[in-house]
Amino acid sequence: MTSAPAGMGHPATAFDLGARLSRTPAPAAVVIFGASGDLTHRKLMPALYSLALQQLLPPEMTVVGVSQTAWDDDQFREEMRQAVATHGPTHMLDADIWEAFARRLHYVPATFDDPAAYEQLRNTLTTLHQGGENPGNRLFYLATAPEFFALIAERLGAAGLADEQADTFSRIVIEKPFGEDLGSARTLNQRVGSVFGERQTYRIDHYLGKETVQNLLVLRFGNAIFEPIWNRRYVDHVQITVAEDLGVETRGGYYDQSGALRDIVQNHIFQVLSLVAMEPPARFDSRSVHDEKVKVLRAIPEIAAEHAHDAAVRGQYRAGFIGGQPVPGYREERGVAPDSNTETFVAMRLTVDNWRWAGTPFYLRTGKRMPRRATEVAIQFKPAPHLPFAQTAVESTEPNLLILRIQPDEGASLRFSAKVPGPQVDIRNVSMDFQYGSSFLKPSAEAYERLLLDALLGDSTLFARWDEVERGWEIVDELLQRWGTTAIAASNYAAGTWGPTEADALIRRDGREWRRL
Repeated sequence: MTSAPAGMGHPATAFDLGARLSRTPAPAAVVIFGASGDLTHRKLMPALYSLALQQLLPPEMTVVGVSQTAWDDDQFREEMRQAVATHGPTHMLDADIWEAFARRLHYVPATFDDPAAYEQLRNTLTTLHQGGENPGNRLFYLATAPEFFALIAERLGAAGLADEQADTFSRIVIEKPFGEDLGSARTLNQRVGSVFGERQTYRIDHYLGKETVQNLLVLRFGNAIFEPIWNRRYVDHVQITVAEDLGVETRGGYYDQSGALRDIVQNHIFQVLSLVAMEPPARFDSRSVHDEKVKVLRAIPEIAAEHAHDAAVRGQYRAGFIGGQPVPGYREERGVAPDSNTETFVAMRLTVDNWRWAGTPFYLRTGKRMPRRATEVAIQFKPAPHLPFAQTAVESTEPNLLILRIQPDEGASLRFSAKVPGPQVDIRNVSMDFQYGSSFLKPSAEAYERLLLDALLGDSTLFARWDEVERGWEIVDELLQRWGTTAIAASNYAAGTWGPTEADALIRRDGREWRRL
């Protein structure tokens, strides 16, 4: 039995220790821009503390918060303690462990456009380095509004904080959205790229940190039974759904400038689609996985403006009921313009025009104020070519279906036909279910835990490479421009329903139906 350092975790077995050490990064300073914001409170600080609790961070690791709020170190530490207590699992906050972790928290009050602030930040990092708290490695996390991304990167470069030595690293993590259309994304990439190289740049998409999304690769390429039928010959179509029962909450101002296509489809859904459709990589490393994902995205035809009506549907929710409670329409939400043209629902039909998937449609949908929260991938297989069961009622028999539940209730389900016990051949559909919680008796790690750890380790496999981001924008750029110049059919679905009737018509044109969740 090997004991953990005092105040930093719980005892671990020798096996656990070996596995932990292989995933422990070098000491570094994690600098969070936007440290007083919602993302830091809800996700980043609970994730960092959880990593420390699991002994996955070295004791020399430091965290430096940067924001305009006039805090000192002690105030920042207390604010982050409350954030972990509120947003982390209830068992996480241990007084002794928190005390050891909190000593590594520091704070720099600053405005993001002030060059002097970056000199102050550099001096703080130098002091920590000279005090032996880290060897000069830096991970900058931009948890700010998108308009500050390029500015912060350029200011870091001007202060010499993006420079790397032979034995140190300097990396930048950028939250979505990476641009608001193709042109702005390219401009942002040029500005950030003039300071941080592609190898140093980590474009985060928290969906890629979810266990079920990662399990897509294991399910496909770690099991011989799936890959032979994972193609156009056996798969009838694929549905990817990202449904939210919430509205815009406190994000009305941001969301009204973004919309569902930018907020969910161009990044989250396209990333999941590329993992579903990609070819087997030669090995599970960053370059190999990214190369195969890009090939998928390049095989998806761009949505031409003149074909927008046939390929995509948008909607905006009006007042309705969620869980029996009345909720306002989108245009009545705080921060939303009363004549807003922003879509809160998108449904699309795409194809992947390559040898594996030619002719197989991919149906995508996402929306706010849906009846329930659910994110899943449904692989609908083709029906059996012949049912040799004479004088048997087989009309209710449905084709095989593989469902990958990303959230909530992470897991998978396989539907197939079976005989009902009895003297006659009576066929029914049954399901074989797998759930992470019951199978492994442990909760799935938060996505930000995995992604922060990977960024510190220098593993960009679960981050978006620039050519993936660019291709995603290319696919939808004409559609975005068209929707931006034409009025939306305002309030065309009620809150608590599954979207506008036009979305049903989109999939019914192919003789198919949206899956009932």
